Amino acid sequence: MVFGNSHAVKNASFELDEGRFLTILGPSGSGKTTLLRMIAGFQRPSAGEIVINGTPVSAAPPHKRSIGMVFQKLALFPHMTAAENVAFPLKMRRFDAQTIPERVQRYLDLVQLGPYADRRIHQLSGGQQQRVAIARALVFEPDLLLLDEPLAALDRKLREEMQLEFRRIQRELGVTTINVTHDQREALVVSDEVIVMDKGEIQQMAPPSATYRNPANAFVAGFIGVTNFISGTVVSSAGSEVAFRSGGETIAGTWRAKDAVPAAGSAVTGALRAEQIRLAASEAGLGNCQTTRTGTVRDAIFEGERTVYDIALASSSTRLRVFDHDPGAHKQFAIGETVAMGWNAQDVLTYPN
Repeated sequence: MVFGNSHAVKNASFELDEGRFLTILGPSGSGKTTLLRMIAGFQRPSAGEIVINGTPVSAAPPHKRSIGMVFQKLALFPHMTAAENVAFPLKMRRFDAQTIPERVQRYLDLVQLGPYADRRIHQLSGGQQQRVAIARALVFEPDLLLLDEPLAALDRKLREEMQLEFRRIQRELGVTTINVTHDQREALVVSDEVIVMDKGEIQQMAPPSATYRNPANAFVAGFIGVTNFISGTVVSSAGSEVAFRSGGETIAGTWRAKDAVPAAGSAVTGALRAEQIRLAASEAGLGNCQTTRTGTVRDAIFEGERTVYDIALASSSTRLRVFDHDPGAHKQFAIGETVAMGWNAQDVLTYPN
């Protein structure tokens, strides 16, 4: 998709099997919403074709595509009841009037709003309004459900509850779903497949676990999760293992890029996730970690289920973010305290600069 001289979406090609839940994830301006709007029919691609159930639809207007949509702004009719909102797309599509009440009730029950059918929109909570929007998008049984950041305006607790609710409904109905979000947790929780986009291009498409554990490049590694980046110069390599020099010390890593391991002297970046770093009062407490370092705690933030540390390495100016997911098992390190850190080569995902 081209706007002037700029590619909002470039070479974005993917297939999604029927009944799967796909989330398109990326920062603002990455092209994810433009891609969704092209699928919906609100924008026509500058080149290429969109095919749904084997039928090219790029020339078809939105109302000619069998697509249900839920937007961030739900666009519910405030003067109507929940049931009337859900019935609206059926009436517009000229469904048999005698079948509409039963179908509406079935989908309100599906989203657990059966007893609220006669309530107007302003009488419903934010989460209940979301459920009405879901029922309205699904009631005519579309081939495809599109979700455009519908949970972005909700508070964290309600958003997490609705993420699980989306997943339950999608699995129960088996409707093919494409979701757009910038919420990393949402993408990992609800999806069968995740697409990560940047600068209009698909950087990776994979199941959530593979996206998190085996990011295709440094951008994906940095966008999903909290990742420390360590730049250096290749010293040696053997198979997928690569050693690079950074800050006067050698760090062992694992090569993750598709191309061959670069020659000695090449610039690389190691990506080390915050939760992969082990902490101890001394190096003797790190067990069999291949790499060990000492550092000074610059900040410690208690978040309930974990403590987040900001630690400055003693050997260089590098600072590492470290997650301690078991803060009750040992003492919490204080600001200014010296700690030992350890990790293994497989934890340092290494990519070309």
